Amino acid sequence: MAMREIRVTGDPVLRTPCAPITEIDEHVRGLVEDLLETVDYEGRAGLAANQIGVSLRAFSWNIDGDIGYILNPVITENSDEFQELGEEGCLSVPGLWYPCQRPAYAKAEGTDLDGNPVVIDGEEIWARLINHEVDHLNGKLYLDRLEKGVRKQAMRELRESLEQA
Repeated sequence: MAMREIRVTGDPVLRTPCAPITEIDEHVRGLVEDLLETVDYEGRAGLAANQIGVSLRAFSWNIDGDIGYILNPVITENSDEFQELGEEGCLSVPGLWYPCQRPAYAKAEGTDLDGNPVVIDGEEIWARLINHEVDHLNGKLYLDRLEKGVRKQAMRELRESLEQA
């Protein structure tokens, strides 16, 4: 197991849709261990595999001490109602938080390392987490979901933060 470096905006792996996991081998088992160890850190709610440089469909979560993972997640339900517009951030867009609209409820289904079904669902932070992490696996960042004016401001602030780094 290893705490892995988080890839940040500009890394092409973040914009590449992830491949489905078709075989559970030592590489995938190691990936899950790394996802779980890397998300188990104060202030981290979720982590997609491509955020640690692996272009496979898996993510981990750490919500109120509930730490877990899901392989090949598919969103099977999103409510038509939206949450109150909330600030959203991302480990791959460090230090920048913007209001991002997300469904009030979401449900995702996938599997674990033994092929057993995994279902995660919930409102508020869970719905935000599910949609945010599946977006990552589809090569999208939360910045892509921002309203036009907010996105323009976010991109300007992102460029400035990258220039200072």
